[in-house]
Amino acid sequence: MTPSPSSPHLTVFVRGLRIEAEIGVHPHERGRTQPLTVDIDLVLEPLQVRSIHETVNYELLAGKARDLASRGHVDLVETFADDLARACLAIGRARSARVRVEKPMAINGAEAAGVEVVISR
Repeated sequence: MTPSPSSPHLTVFVRGLRIEAEIGVHPHERGRTQPLTVDIDLVLEPLQVRSIHETVNYELLAGKARDLASRGHVDLVETFADDLARACLAIGRARSARVRVEKPMAINGAEAAGVEVVISR
């Protein structure tokens, strides 16, 4: 018996998106923006993709990150990442979302600190 091929999966992603956000719990982080670097992976339901209407435009993912950053101050990077992952998972056909948010200015001497959130249906 020949094994049947597994269901293909498609991951749409954005890497290294740089955005400015009002984020942080410290007094010096309030009332100003600071840079974040965002990675998003969105795994879609299996489907052969032959047109843009059968996939998720990665510009939509970037737009969700920018929109979230424009809403105002967020205390925790964890909250930002979770909210973004949930917004991405709400997109039709999405099976799971992985969001990594780095805060490059968080720790002196470190390239970045941050969090990664993975959620799925």
